[in-house]
Amino acid sequence: MPDSLVLLFAFVLALAGMGWLALAMEAHWEQVYGEVACSPALGRRLRWLGGLSLLGALMLCLAVDHATMAALVWFMTLAAAALVVAFMLSWRARWLAVLLPGIRTELN
Repeated sequence: MPDSLVLLFAFVLALAGMGWLALAMEAHWEQVYGEVACSPALGRRLRWLGGLSLLGALMLCLAVDHATMAALVWFMTLAAAALVVAFMLSWRARWLAVLLPGIRTELN
């Protein structure tokens, strides 16, 4: 697989991870889903899922390059993903609901 596709997948993992970490916070959860509160168990799962996806992004970066360059690319990927999630929360917060398909039916 070309390195560029691996790095693209690393960015997608970082983006999903940052989104899941944001949804684990009560304020951002309310922005996306309205007045419904996130359960503590779901919040823990979201934090684990977010952390694991960020770790997966690091592993993909390490697979493409040597450790020092991979760490730099990973940090830049994290910064870009955090910026995208922050802009999404301020502009179209409901778009983050894509990260949890079917959650609307579970909450109602």
